[in-house]
Amino acid sequence: MRLSTIAISAGVLMLAACGSAEPEPAPTPSPTIAAPRTLVGADLDLSTLGAKIVGPQGPEVETVLSAGNRQIGTLVSYVACPAGVAACNPSEMPAETAYTYVHRITLADADETAEAAPTDGPEVVETAPTLFRTIRKASGFNQSIGYSTAEAEAALGDPDAISISSDNGSLIWRVVRGSGWKPGSTMTFWWQSTLPPQGPAEAYLLEIEGNQVAATGPFPPEDKPVEGSRN
Repeated sequence: MRLSTIAISAGVLMLAACGSAEPEPAPTPSPTIAAPRTLVGADLDLSTLGAKIVGPQGPEVETVLSAGNRQIGTLVSYVACPAGVAACNPSEMPAETAYTYVHRITLADADETAEAAPTDGPEVVETAPTLFRTIRKASGFNQSIGYSTAEAEAALGDPDAISISSDNGSLIWRVVRGSGWKPGSTMTFWWQSTLPPQGPAEAYLLEIEGNQVAATGPFPPEDKPVEGSRN
């Protein structure tokens, strides 16, 4: 009995010693960074569109796209109600209405005086990306988005030349295939929101030939904060 008591006491002391060790510090959580998300684009079907919203600049907003001292193109944008709507007045539309934002970019004709870029040799540099994007979160975006595949084939040489993604809520159409955007040609991009435009805003960006050109077009208001939350 005495040996058993001694063994039990030694075991209790060992457990007590183990329990007195300081616990390891909990790992510090690292913030999760949202990666760009690829979106599935659809062809532009004008038969699904109804009347356009008439804003302060009329049914369409036109912006001249300039870089340096030269015009590189124009952007014409509008927002339409669904097919069958004869007069698109957001105040009279149901809350679940999907508004289609349409953007048509036409590049300027080629400058005959400009020197052609080299195609080989040490002076060749990597081609800058060509893309059109929103520079703000597309509020109310309902995951419907795309471009005109017929225009992509005519302007870029490939109907599947455009890749679409969402980066922190901003929408990006990027040229990833084809023979390059032909001067004088047009590309039409579209997306849908459950929110009508608040008005023309400098909310778009065109990147082409190493130039970044901000553009104005109709854009929805920012998402409303959740009730009870603090800014």
